[in-house]
Amino acid sequence: MPEGDTIHRAAAALRTALTGRPTTRFDAPRLYGPHPGTGRTIERVQSHGKHMEIFWDDGIVLHTHMRMNGSWHLYRAGERWRKPDHQMRVAIEVPDWVAVCFNAPVVETYREFDRFRHPGFGRLGPDLCTAQERELLECARRIHEYADPAAAVSEVLLDQHVACGVGNVYRSEVLWACEISPFAEVGTLEAADCVQLINAAARMLRANLQHAYRVTQAEIPGGLAVYGRNGQRCARCGDTVLVRRVGEHARTLYWCPGCQRRHEPLAQVPTEPPQRAMDPHPAAVQYMADLPWRRDSLAG
Repeated sequence: MPEGDTIHRAAAALRTALTGRPTTRFDAPRLYGPHPGTGRTIERVQSHGKHMEIFWDDGIVLHTHMRMNGSWHLYRAGERWRKPDHQMRVAIEVPDWVAVCFNAPVVETYREFDRFRHPGFGRLGPDLCTAQERELLECARRIHEYADPAAAVSEVLLDQHVACGVGNVYRSEVLWACEISPFAEVGTLEAADCVQLINAAARMLRANLQHAYRVTQAEIPGGLAVYGRNGQRCARCGDTVLVRRVGEHARTLYWCPGCQRRHEPLAQVPTEPPQRAMDPHPAAVQYMADLPWRRDSLAG
């Protein structure tokens, strides 16, 4: 019978294997709710007692309750399952891993409420995957004339009333490509900056329309410049990529503090220390401090 500590350990394993990876298959034969789309990225995994929740970047949340007999298993791709197929309630495949939920009596999905994405809060912006040049300029104008000039540009890029299509992965990648601080207040951006952001977002989205795996920087191993690369060297400047949960829904944001300095506020908001996307380890802080390129940058 699973207890809270069992589910907590399962969540830690799933978090390490799934977070930041695109979904290649989602199978839930008894589920009648919305399904995350192929290629959508898993943003976070969390547990509460016997409850487990998995969040995707399109706002879909999978909720499972283990009760007496449910369990989550994690397998390498191609590894034989330890329980029979007919007990499977959910199977989630990402590159290299398969997460399987067996015998959970409660399996449901719902859409996370997000004021930046909810269609009830005004007319949605153009779809960057198909927008014409005139519409792209309109999207740039909406950023430049944003109602809240103090809003962080990383949050404004998620506002579907500015433009549709940008999710958590692309906002991190677009801001890196444009060398703009994710914490820049949108009111400090020049019109040219807004055009650059929209054009970069549209270019990345359209380049990946036919691909299951997102590639924003083909010359970088893995295809992504900063997303999911916390603790690794930036391919452009060599500084260390950081991650932090920001915004109303605490979505993970990746950026390079070394080269994303344009329009950087004097005091970055929020001021909490950067967080890791996976479970912390006692040696993590010392490890990050001892990275040679971090020592150099911190020494000024």
